[in-house]
Amino acid sequence: MRRLRNLLWIVFGVCMLFIVGCNLWVVWSTSSDVFTDLQQLPDHRVALVLGTSHKTVGGGSNPFFQKRMEKAYELYRLGKVDHFILSGDNRSVYYNEPMEMRKALLKMGVPDYAITLDYAGLRTLDSVVRCQKIFGQNKIIIITQPFHSYRALFISRYYDIDAVAMVADEPDFDYALKVRFREYFARPKAVLDLYILKTSPRFLGEKEKIKVSTTR
Repeated sequence: MRRLRNLLWIVFGVCMLFIVGCNLWVVWSTSSDVFTDLQQLPDHRVALVLGTSHKTVGGGSNPFFQKRMEKAYELYRLGKVDHFILSGDNRSVYYNEPMEMRKALLKMGVPDYAITLDYAGLRTLDSVVRCQKIFGQNKIIIITQPFHSYRALFISRYYDIDAVAMVADEPDFDYALKVRFREYFARPKAVLDLYILKTSPRFLGEKEKIKVSTTR
């Protein structure tokens, strides 16, 4: 019994070291490509906006969604971005992240010709890989919150995508605590997916050419 208990403690310790090590690796290796200042943002003309639900579980407006849309519009308004790939989950007729993002950006003033929808961005890995494999983009700005940006950039680097992140504001810390906690375990999962499991996107399909218009 004692031997089993010691073995369990060893396994627990190894798992914790792996989780902490992966988090440090993901964050430290990508932090130089996370931007908050628009003036320092590299000149990448296509932005990948990572999806999330536009509503909370309680039915209210999701601040994560709203802040991402506001940041995307700001980049377009200031001429930093010419085209958006809106990538998210489209699991049913009642839940469609890309379409909700499109509605929000159109309402803000982004023209429809500057928007491409990716309905198969079921996970961050899928969104990033499809941006390259399906839409042919190897130089992108990723728009999401800071805690999420490190993992998205980590995946991008693995696939040799020249990516930077322009981060949207985060909600209050207490509000974001559950999401932050989940991200802490999503980073080790990303390492496993990329380096051990060699996970591919659930859906690929035919390539789609994006026409980027630089005229306003």
